Amino acid sequence: MGLVRSVSKKRSRRRWGRAVPYLFILPWVVGFLGFTLGPLIFSLVMSFFDWPIVGARAFVGLDNFITMFRYDPLFWHALRVTASFLLLFVPLNLAVALGLAMLLAQDVRGMAIYRTCFFLPSVISGVALAIIWGWTFDGQFGLLNYGLSQLGIQGPNWLNDPAWALLAMVIASLWGQGATMLIFLAGLKGIPGNLYEAAAIDGANKWQNFWRITLPMLSPTILFTLITAVIASFQQLTLALVMTDGGPLRATYFYALYIYENAFQNFELGYAAANAWVMFVIIAAITYLLFRTSRLWVYYEADIGGKA
Repeated sequence: MGLVRSVSKKRSRRRWGRAVPYLFILPWVVGFLGFTLGPLIFSLVMSFFDWPIVGARAFVGLDNFITMFRYDPLFWHALRVTASFLLLFVPLNLAVALGLAMLLAQDVRGMAIYRTCFFLPSVISGVALAIIWGWTFDGQFGLLNYGLSQLGIQGPNWLNDPAWALLAMVIASLWGQGATMLIFLAGLKGIPGNLYEAAAIDGANKWQNFWRITLPMLSPTILFTLITAVIASFQQLTLALVMTDGGPLRATYFYALYIYENAFQNFELGYAAANAWVMFVIIAAITYLLFRTSRLWVYYEADIGGKA
């Protein structure tokens, strides 16, 4: 009888030991189901309905998507503006972040202070940042045009000129480089120093080191930051909403602002959900293409062929 009890206790302990890891991840699972997967599925259901905030909901099938693609010119305009912003912002974002990371990777006294200073702008509230940049880009009293006037240059009316408003959005978006910069800095610190030592023995200069060692070794990091920058471009909302409200002449009418207006100004939640799912599909397609083409330029140290 005692032997049976002993075996039973051992089995209970084993079961409890197996259950403990699941108990630790249970809060994350509940949060994922309740705040990520659940709303995602619910928004997909909403996209097939005429779903006003107040009033009866009616199933409309694919009508929201048909209306979007065939009868809504704002949909295509918002996509064009977002694509233009993406083509400007993404390469500049990666170049600026990588340049800052290479500067902050130097081994000099007080570098921790510099790293902190460059990271701080990324933790500023998006609304506060938009207000600050709105003042900076003011055509008459803005700090930027004042600085240009001291150089004898007549600055443009940044936020009220369709030719300059999108560029102003790009410049303002580049301000929060802290997170991307830290990712690149971690990647730079992970490059083995013996590669540069071997290159120095072969007579390579700094430019050759950058192209032949730094960039190939950073290519997985570049792929990650490239994908996140593309996603951030499609999700750009706060700056445009606070600084220009999509103007002038809808020059900064981003796709995220288009979804926001349909949902919270036009009160067409079903149509806005359909808009959001189109954005999700576009981002997923771009991400898939980046991963498919990454084998041509991403270098993994463990697999020289570039195939993970």
